[in-house]
Amino acid sequence: MTRPSHGMLHHVEIWVPDLDRAVASFGWLLEALGYTPFQSWSNGRSWRLGATYLVVERSPALTADRHDRCRPGLNHLAFHVEDHRTVEALASEAPWHGWSLMFPDRHPHAGGEQTYAAYLENTDGFEVELVAINPSEPD
Repeated sequence: MTRPSHGMLHHVEIWVPDLDRAVASFGWLLEALGYTPFQSWSNGRSWRLGATYLVVERSPALTADRHDRCRPGLNHLAFHVEDHRTVEALASEAPWHGWSLMFPDRHPHAGGEQTYAAYLENTDGFEVELVAINPSEPD
């Protein structure tokens, strides 16, 4: 495990309406990005990469049954991805794991011409952005 540095993100906890769906969508994506399963309990799971981990939990204190990224709170999570080929590979496999491509008419430059990214939304309304570290496309 990488030693954390001051100010580094420790963890993110996302409350989800359905744990099985969250494990299927987030679990697939996080493991494809290099995270490994970290913790498991009746209402939640977590995955870790280095010193940072991400939790999905079905809390009994939930007050809604769907995430709304347009309300105050979390809009999306953005992850570095090695290159444009990896962005495309993940985007093409994502529908098999509960994700759909957002902004298909502007893909892969929905974030601007200077970036190469895929914006995905899962069944429960959570958005992730997969951003190529090296955004250059093949000629």
